[in-house]
Amino acid sequence: MSTQKRSLENTLTIALPKGRILKEALTVFKAAGVDFSEILQDERRLIFENIAEGLRFMVIRSQDVPTYVEHGAADMGIAGKDVLLEQAKDLYEPLDLGIGACRMMVAEPKELGATDNPRHWTHIRVATKYPNITLKHFLDKGIQVEIIKLYGSIELAPLLGLSERIVDLVQTGETLRKNGLVEVEDVMPITSKLVCNRASLKTKPKRVKDLVDRLSRAVAEAKKR
Repeated sequence: MSTQKRSLENTLTIALPKGRILKEALTVFKAAGVDFSEILQDERRLIFENIAEGLRFMVIRSQDVPTYVEHGAADMGIAGKDVLLEQAKDLYEPLDLGIGACRMMVAEPKELGATDNPRHWTHIRVATKYPNITLKHFLDKGIQVEIIKLYGSIELAPLLGLSERIVDLVQTGETLRKNGLVEVEDVMPITSKLVCNRASLKTKPKRVKDLVDRLSRAVAEAKKR
């Protein structure tokens, strides 16, 4: 077997999500002794190799990370709890990185929220990018729900009469406020997790464990500050 082939077989490929979480992930990896900051200098560049560490990073849409990892195109990846629960892929989740923190909330127009009581809901219509999570949330509470799947600008749905309420991610709540919406119920807190392909756990156990351990220490140190 050639040295190049052995090197490729021992390389860990890590799928990273575009956007805010990518920058937060950079901080965690740097603290663990791994630097991929070069990839941020060119947004068109999708793959970066850290030859010294035997790591390859790929930058893709956050919703695609679980698919790449589950099918082995990436050994590991970073994905939000929202994406993981919605897609329910068969992945190993060794570490919560504590980045990308936000909340999944039920929101509605403030006029409705002034008199509304979630404990009295029996049948509601909800617009969301997360139909599976939303369905489970309301069925667990014994509430019948009609779900309208949208892919963006969820806040428009109540304003234009498409739905009474929405389920979406909220970070500061500013977007809700600007669109006349208020939070009325928590669904769950969201952070981003490190995920791993189950076959890679068996074929590259030392490489995977070493990176997980390094990231775990970096996350633990960040919590102390």
